Amino acid sequence: MRVLGIETSCDETGVAVYDSTTGLLAHALHSQVAMHRDFGGVVPELASRDHVRRVIPLIRQVVADAETSLRELDGIAYTQGPGLAGALLVGAGVATALAYALRIPAVGVHHLEGHLLSPLLASPRPEFPFVALLVSGGHSQLFDVAGVGEYRLLGDTLDDAAGEAFDKTAKLLGLPYPGGPALAQLAQQGTAGAVRLPRPMLRSGDLDFSFSGLKTAVLTLARKAAGGAPPETLPAARRADIALEFESAIVDVLEAKSLAALDATGHRQLVVAGGVGANRALRGRLAAATVRRGAQVYFPDLAFCTDNGAMIALVGALRLAQARAGDNAFSVRPRWDLSSLTSLPVPPETPVHCA
Repeated sequence: MRVLGIETSCDETGVAVYDSTTGLLAHALHSQVAMHRDFGGVVPELASRDHVRRVIPLIRQVVADAETSLRELDGIAYTQGPGLAGALLVGAGVATALAYALRIPAVGVHHLEGHLLSPLLASPRPEFPFVALLVSGGHSQLFDVAGVGEYRLLGDTLDDAAGEAFDKTAKLLGLPYPGGPALAQLAQQGTAGAVRLPRPMLRSGDLDFSFSGLKTAVLTLARKAAGGAPPETLPAARRADIALEFESAIVDVLEAKSLAALDATGHRQLVVAGGVGANRALRGRLAAATVRRGAQVYFPDLAFCTDNGAMIALVGALRLAQARAGDNAFSVRPRWDLSSLTSLPVPPETPVHCA
């Protein structure tokens, strides 16, 4: 089955062609980072307009790179949600119109399901079942994944997600947009143990996350170190120390909760997906920790940690194989709970312990 995938949920236009027999044939991505940098964040109207300009040329490019044609496609997948409503409408409109013209099915894909299953694009790839740590700008979640569409939520974000905390802390320290990668780069210059920050909910007895208090702790620490001056006026070395400690605190919590989820489920495979999954410190810590426990961790390729069309094409192919195609109706879901896709029973809560 050969599927075209279109991703337009936020500030990246991603297109890909995936073949269920031979794998990923081609993909391309246009990032809007440069356009939004002057505003310090994504401007929804500008994002939508840019998707309109980019999506058709990218489709033509990817189809050519895949050495195929539109007539050889068996289906088209698009991000139906969650995301920015206007941006989602661009991809949904193009996908459903093209599918109607080609007389092939169109299927709406959950954006987070795309991230969740993106490690299936890599080699080696995980086998079901596994625990998935989904860490992005808006989500920090742990799932028990039994199969495609079979997701049981184990732990969720109570306020700021890890990626959101990265971006807000980076802005507080005067780093450029996008803040997460800039903060991780600055952290490489820091001195371990020079400052100390809390590890939120590390001993909470559950698998939930909360990082808003960590951001506040950074603000308090930075203001004190700056003597009441704006935190961005701190010397570069002190900002690097704070960045390293902040990153370490995030990684400590994500590592502990992920290992606790493995213990709670009895699974021996951990999948890490989402933008924060590209963080080098997190990858290194989880790789070492899982080896010590006789488990294995899987990451998507760096190119597929951020939003991309490949993950949408992959999930589209899996969904079409399950005969879950849509009817080419024009709809998007800006707010959409991933756990709503599953029919798995929810077991009674049991206490968990983070190492």
